[in-house]
Amino acid sequence: MPIPTAHNTAKKSDFAKTVLMSGDPLRSKFIAETFLKDSKIVNNVRGIQGYTGNYKGKKVSVMASGMGMPSIGIYSYELFNFYDVQNIIRVGSAGAIHSDLKLLDIVIGLSACTNSSYAQQYNLPGTFAPTANFELVLEAYNVALKMGITPKIGSLLSSDTFYDDAQSLALWQKMGVLAVEMETAALYMNAARAGKNAVSICTISDCPLSSKEECTAEERQLSFTKMIEIALEIA
Repeated sequence: MPIPTAHNTAKKSDFAKTVLMSGDPLRSKFIAETFLKDSKIVNNVRGIQGYTGNYKGKKVSVMASGMGMPSIGIYSYELFNFYDVQNIIRVGSAGAIHSDLKLLDIVIGLSACTNSSYAQQYNLPGTFAPTANFELVLEAYNVALKMGITPKIGSLLSSDTFYDDAQSLALWQKMGVLAVEMETAALYMNAARAGKNAVSICTISDCPLSSKEECTAEERQLSFTKMIEIALEIA
């Protein structure tokens, strides 16, 4: 597909080799305006803003993905396959499944379970296990420790349903899954298929199985700075 694509008007050189992806376009705007020097907007198709700037002398891009696997599937695919992006670091929110997690804890997704049919496109003779790039996981973990943060590392659940009639989170809890979100499995599959690298760093925004506490929309947009700083340090 020629550049620009159907969803991205940027030139090929506009994106850095590493892109931070948040689901919320307002969070990507916040990251660019708060953490990047000399940032400029390079894409704004359908309100999905992409920015490129500098962080501690490194060229870094940040772009929204929208909600859900179909959405991040489009944007990460185009970045990996048409814009020569090598690394995508998801910085998003997640709901706690593991009983030890509380609001604003940091979770790094080593792998991603899913109830999605996203992998069916590959016609594999079995079940694919979407997995993060280990070097990025290790770097993120070490940076977090230096910041005085001990993140949980393990499996995320990437769900196609936000409002789940089946109330199935307790079953995933029995399998040791840490938290639920809606994007990571597709991101990891796109990275694997393209021979690129990805990791999801998430902040716990609600606790659906325990306290029922949840962050406000403004807190989701503006207060998840620890995971953002971890992501920028490994970019």
